Amino acid sequence: MNIVRLSNQTKMNIFKSAIGWLIIVIYLFPVYWMINTSFKTGKEMFANPPTLIPHDFYIGSYKAVFTGNYGTWNALLNSIVISVSVLLLTLVIAIPSSYAVARLRTRTTTSMMVMLTVVQLLPAIAISIPMFVMFRQVGLVNTYVSVILADISVTLPFAVILLRPYFKQFPYEVEEAAQLDGLNTLQTIMRIVMPTIKPGLVMIGSFSFLMAWGEFTFALTLTTNQNIQPLTVALNRIIGQYGTNWNDLMAVATIIALPVLLIFIFLQRYIVAGLAGGATKG
Repeated sequence: MNIVRLSNQTKMNIFKSAIGWLIIVIYLFPVYWMINTSFKTGKEMFANPPTLIPHDFYIGSYKAVFTGNYGTWNALLNSIVISVSVLLLTLVIAIPSSYAVARLRTRTTTSMMVMLTVVQLLPAIAISIPMFVMFRQVGLVNTYVSVILADISVTLPFAVILLRPYFKQFPYEVEEAAQLDGLNTLQTIMRIVMPTIKPGLVMIGSFSFLMAWGEFTFALTLTTNQNIQPLTVALNRIIGQYGTNWNDLMAVATIIALPVLLIFIFLQRYIVAGLAGGATKG
């Protein structure tokens, strides 16, 4: 009887694994096709039937996007500046904010959490136009500042909501002991609390960077100067009125997707631990 039960359990595990791998393949196939197309010539790209692996790896598309008139190098630098700035500012603001919301349990903090949740539900297109009007009045259109602040308006509520459970579950007695040793609140957070919640911080930092890296609506609305526009807007410039160089388009899309893949590959342990930890803390 035990052998039969073990056999059934093994079959169920194999079935679940097969379903999981099938979902992964279906989900990642468009990413593979994007990379695959970026290495094809224009003729092979429209071959029928389509080729799953390029016959000859053509790197001309990557040369074209970096040496042509697309402004890819400048757009790449803009994306790095904007994303890193959003990452650092989000953590600098979200850490003390989350701590305050977790420790000061009042009606004000409850209302603040509701407002932060509502902000998360607003689509970017709904607030991009009011932001454009506001930034134009203060002369910040076509600047890094406008795009960074707009991105932070999305990443900051997300960060506060996910970091709050970590601070809420951290033992207050440990903080009291640190204060008895002469540490103030800020020193306690930096020296005692932050090393303990490292997975949550890495997870928040990674998602903040990726959200800013892939943001398109704010960048397109708040910047008309190509010298300020990030890669996502540069990708849109490749789509012409009378035609599109699909292999060049896929090459830029691959460049945009590369940091996303690298971050999840090298930081997946922290990201999974951060999401699991935040989900199990109340």
